[in-house]
Formats: sequence, C-alpha cells, structure tokens
Amino acid sequence: MARDRTPTARRGYPSRWPRYLALPRRPAHLALAVAVGAGLIVYAWFDGAAVPFSRGALLGVVIPGAVLGLIAVGRPPERVPPPEELDLTGMSYWVICLALFFEWEASAWRDSSWPWHPSFTNLLAPLLVPHLVKSVAILVWLVAGWALVRR
Repeated sequence: MARDRTPTARRGYPSRWPRYLALPRRPAHLALAVAVGAGLIVYAWFDGAAVPFSRGALLGVVIPGAVLGLIAVGRPPERVPPPEELDLTGMSYWVICLALFFEWEASAWRDSSWPWHPSFTNLLAPLLVPHLVKSVAILVWLVAGWALVRR
C-alpha cells in the first residue's frame, strides 16, 4: 500500500482491494451513530410486528427502500475503480451458487412447491415466525441496504 493512500494491489492478489478500502469508516459523531442504530432497532421491532402481506408490512418495506433510494440518488457515492483483473475462480463460485438457487426456485415454482420440493420461501417462513427473529432479519436487511447505498 502506498504512503499517499492510493489503492495498490498486493503481489499475488491483483484483484483484491487494499485493506483500508474494505474497512468501514468510523462515524464522525458517536452519539449520532448510536441514535441511528437505536432508531433502526426500534423500527425493525415495530416492523417485525406487522402481519405478513398486510398494508403495514408493505409500508415497512417501501418506506426504508424509498429513503435509501432517495439517499442514493441525492448523494451518489464516489466511483470505485474496477480491479485490473477479474478473479475468475471467485466469480465462478458465486455464479454457480446463484444458478443453483435460481434453478431451485424456478423448479419449485413450476412444480407448485410440493412438500417434497419446497421453495426457499417455504423453508424460511417457519424460521421467521418468532417476533425477535423477524425483527433481527429486518434489521439485517436495513443494514445491508445501507451498505449497498454507502458503497
């Protein structure tokens, strides 16, 4: 890594990002970060109490999505330069996993999701019944969305 903090690749790893780009930045104001975190936890708790496929559940998904979309449009992040070389091995693992997942979902949809071949949604639905688990899943979804907008 160069002393002027310019992105440089390590030897033997042409497609790996430097370490300082991968670490999250510290918040400027710790009190603001704590307040936002507490607000997200409270939002996830109340959104987790919504009945599935209800108006409250719909609004609980649309409102954060719209807010994150407006933030992404209003304050676009600076562009990250593409790597010099694509890591074909790592990319092929992701493509294989995604292809298997889509094949599983498509065949379950085609077969009307029989009990012997359930869809991914049918497998996850019983796990998300407890309120705490559903709230944690919503919180993870919100944080992942923020990470995508921030990136």
